[in-house]
Amino acid sequence: MVWDGASGTQFQRMALTDADFTLDPIHGLPPMAKAAAERLNGKVLEGCNDILCLTRPDVVEALHDSYLEVGSDIVETNSFGSTSIVLAEYEVPELVYEVSFAAAQCARRAADRWSTTKPRFVGGGIGPGTKLISLGQTTWQELEQTYCDSARGLLDGGVDVLLLETLQDLLMVKAGIVACNRAMDEAGRRVPIIVQVTMEQNGTMLVGSEIGAALNMVECFPGVVAFGMNCATGPVEMATHVKFLGENSTRPISVQPNAGLPTMEGGQAVYKLTPEELVRHHESFVSEHGVALVGGCCGTTPEHIRQLVEAVGGRPHASKAHWTSCRSAFSGFDYDVTTEEQSAAHRLVGCSSLYQFVPYSQDASFLIVGERTNANGSRKFKDLLAAESWDAMVELARDLEGEGSHVIDVCTAYVGRDEERDMTTLLKLLNKQVTVPVMIDSTEPNVVEASLQCLAGKPIVNSIHFEDGGERLHKVLGYARKYGAAVVALTIDEEGMAKSKDRKVEVAERIINETRKAGLPDHDVFFDCLTFTLGSGDEEFRTAAIETIGAIRGVKQRFPLVNTILGVSNISFGLNPAARIVLNSAFLHYAVEAGLTSAIVHASKIIPENKVDPEVWQITSDLVFDRRQYASA
Repeated sequence: MVWDGASGTQFQRMALTDADFTLDPIHGLPPMAKAAAERLNGKVLEGCNDILCLTRPDVVEALHDSYLEVGSDIVETNSFGSTSIVLAEYEVPELVYEVSFAAAQCARRAADRWSTTKPRFVGGGIGPGTKLISLGQTTWQELEQTYCDSARGLLDGGVDVLLLETLQDLLMVKAGIVACNRAMDEAGRRVPIIVQVTMEQNGTMLVGSEIGAALNMVECFPGVVAFGMNCATGPVEMATHVKFLGENSTRPISVQPNAGLPTMEGGQAVYKLTPEELVRHHESFVSEHGVALVGGCCGTTPEHIRQLVEAVGGRPHASKAHWTSCRSAFSGFDYDVTTEEQSAAHRLVGCSSLYQFVPYSQDASFLIVGERTNANGSRKFKDLLAAESWDAMVELARDLEGEGSHVIDVCTAYVGRDEERDMTTLLKLLNKQVTVPVMIDSTEPNVVEASLQCLAGKPIVNSIHFEDGGERLHKVLGYARKYGAAVVALTIDEEGMAKSKDRKVEVAERIINETRKAGLPDHDVFFDCLTFTLGSGDEEFRTAAIETIGAIRGVKQRFPLVNTILGVSNISFGLNPAARIVLNSAFLHYAVEAGLTSAIVHASKIIPENKVDPEVWQITSDLVFDRRQYASA
């Protein structure tokens, strides 16, 4: 399918006047816009192309016609800046819905006129705005609300698909997807979502995100039917990223490059990539990497699109996507697949931060989750939290990353303090200052949701269980699906923490039924089979390690795609520091042999077997497996 081309550079070529960018109350404006016109009293909104949907809808429709005439399958609404953040710069932040609705109507009328020869569709475009949430320039609440208002106007105006485009910050992407889903719920109408991020010349998004982090996060959301890139660069600079998406994306790929990198001539940006050159690159993207939607961004013209339609329009593409195809009327999209199929389809099985993707499966190790940023397990962290030494807590997290942690476990639950405030304050700092993903460690659903609004990428939520019968479990699973996250599931039910291997596996089976109902892929579920300490000497818990190791093996045999995790240091609670290091190391060693894929540990205090005195290792192994050959008769 072929998108249209540029709008902004095309408007610049038109002989538009100040009057075209002026709201006039006599022009039959909707009430909100009429009130704005009276307040502005003839002020020219120069540069606000979106306002043309209200002041010169004929010009906007003519632009759409120019692309539809040469064969575009999908035209984008003239609503790139239709958020309160952008419109506030022109003193009309209240017109988000009105501008979006008018933009959708302009495109809808044009598309319907040209649908006689083949189906034509309208993509409701929403751009990035001018403030980045990860840099603290705006809030989640402000961004979600204005994206929702814009999407609602586009939906009511008749778009076929919502397009989040030119996005520069993964937290912005997440807020946009959540807002689009909310708008569809409010409108009572579902349409697909397409996401396009912008990769800069240095190879990352503006805030430093790699393409793998973006793809890993976006694939958490079932309503996103295609993913790709637009703007910033030409097709040459996009080629490496297109290749990556072709090899890893489970969704159809959408690519809209600029007409090359701009050069400044006479104070204006000039784009010199010819239609023939654009076509040559797109033919390569389609044939070699399975790109399914192609088009142009800044500097591209109807002639670029005409030649693109002739070259690749309607061509069967080589997409490897297992989920859907974009070739029909968008109305029939369906993600009703099993969690096993979801897991099998994904190539990037893992989590991500604002900056990078981290696979769950580590080649030379298990997935190491740093444990020292937990108020319940680290005295140092608890003291820093009490003193509100935020920078020192960030440094502690960075130390864990430097020691080799792949993920950082963060818990701020501390009696007498506001957990939600503490968690969100810290996570906003960690989001931009730590490159590895975060595990949100909280038992409170409100803290989990607030935390998920602070973290770009795909975090992990620790934890869900059945202790209260499942009320919290279902809330957290809902948040994991809404915001895109994996979960840690504890083998706890209404009777408490399961002690035997069979009971642990039984609880795990009960939980996996719920995660699957919620639509969470098996690979995004981490089972923590838990353990009691061997340090108490209590006869009841002499086999605690045996039961946990057996449960890990049983869970992996029954549900091979799930992950398993342990808070390893629990096994040695109550022992002296030196003994704890050796016992933790031995227990972890045997748990990994049984199928443990990840562990919450202090990485620098785990010792491999070949670094421990053989006699000491033997004694420790005897403790783990409750061998009593030294007991007196």
